[in-house]
Amino acid sequence: MINIDISDITLREEAKREDVTLSFKEKIEIAKQLDRLNINVIETAPITKGKTDILFLHTIAPIIKNSVICCPVTMNPEEIDIAYDAIKNAAKPRLNIMIPVSTVQMEYLSHKKPAQVLEDTKALTAKAVSVCGDVEVSFLDATRAESEFLYQAIVAAIENGAKNVTLCDTAGTMLPAEFEAFVNAVRENVPTTEQVKLSVECSDELSMASATAVSCIRAGVTQIKTSMVQGSCPSLASIAKTFKAKADALGIRTTINMTVLENSIKRMNFDGAVTVVAPAAEDAYEEEIKLNASDDINTVRMIVEKMGYELSEDDMKRVYDEFVKLRKQIGSRELDAIIASVTMQVAPTYKLKSYVVNNGNIITPTAQVELDYRGEPKQGFCIGDGPIDAAFLAIEQITGHHYELDDFQIQSVTEGREAVGSAIVKLRSDGKLYSGKGVSTDIIGASINAYINALNKICFEEE
Repeated sequence: MINIDISDITLREEAKREDVTLSFKEKIEIAKQLDRLNINVIETAPITKGKTDILFLHTIAPIIKNSVICCPVTMNPEEIDIAYDAIKNAAKPRLNIMIPVSTVQMEYLSHKKPAQVLEDTKALTAKAVSVCGDVEVSFLDATRAESEFLYQAIVAAIENGAKNVTLCDTAGTMLPAEFEAFVNAVRENVPTTEQVKLSVECSDELSMASATAVSCIRAGVTQIKTSMVQGSCPSLASIAKTFKAKADALGIRTTINMTVLENSIKRMNFDGAVTVVAPAAEDAYEEEIKLNASDDINTVRMIVEKMGYELSEDDMKRVYDEFVKLRKQIGSRELDAIIASVTMQVAPTYKLKSYVVNNGNIITPTAQVELDYRGEPKQGFCIGDGPIDAAFLAIEQITGHHYELDDFQIQSVTEGREAVGSAIVKLRSDGKLYSGKGVSTDIIGASINAYINALNKICFEEE
């Protein structure tokens, strides 16, 4: 079985659009989603907006744990230092040098002759390798380049330290069989491609990008580019669907978490672009799941598994016993509350000592949280989009780990001005759901306690 890496270029492609502009938060959320999916490489937009782009890269660098963060650079040597400085704190930084190699692009876009482009390829690759151990060289419009020149450029990149070489069908003219033959010719004429990860960027101009990518895999390619933006290259969803159905037949495997991918696709709104990451429609989910008082434990277990939980037999029995006590029809919200309150009660790794939250219509929400970690006090301070978001980010700062917030619910338990509020937090770790519940007249305190309750369950299992 051959490992096939997925390099997603959604953020890079979105930056080119003039009709749609992603907010700072939306871009961060897309990066987080891709990281949760175990996408091998997240390719960002090149740094074209100065401090804004650099701030974005500084922000995602410490929170992306699984994926390579790849920042593209053009043929300007100064961009290499700027880009690497922006991503150097990432767990897995990579620089991607974009080299035009067709006659059209060399002469009319970069205004350089082939000999100069060849020299620049050597110099830029060597410089990038000197600051960043992981360097990719993408040959733009490679499918329309003069064959001998393209082979020389690939050799130059590999000899100067590139670990990844990407062949781009920028014009979008290649049929699946044609691109497969093209890749075979490159491998035959440049034997050193066996030493690097050979990658392709297929265009969807002819609506055959996924088929073309699969053909290239048959030709020996071990990395393909995908995107959640329609029309730019193979869609991440279509490639994942193909891999899920035909991985064994193709003799390949991938690190993509298929279950999480399907859930994430449902939470994305597509209209030719990725516009927003939206929470799942809880009302529809509520209508879909109904348990009656007469349902047996096997029915309840089936619903619990459908909701994404993996419970032990003891936990499942506790959930069922609580359900029986209610003696009424319930939906997903009530079942979530039962799971959060009775399953896997563990000794706390983290305990809440104190929190201070500042919020208002004229100030930025901030939260200072102090937790007890096995007798040692730890503090976190963060700003957020709201008081609860700030508090959760402060906890992440303390733990040094980001878990996917799969769901967050707030409900009133009693009525009146001094009503007691109940908060449920569902965190996802390694594809599993962990639910925590907090109850307080202070809904922020209830939310923090619910998060810590779920966090402690994760810590217990990881140990």
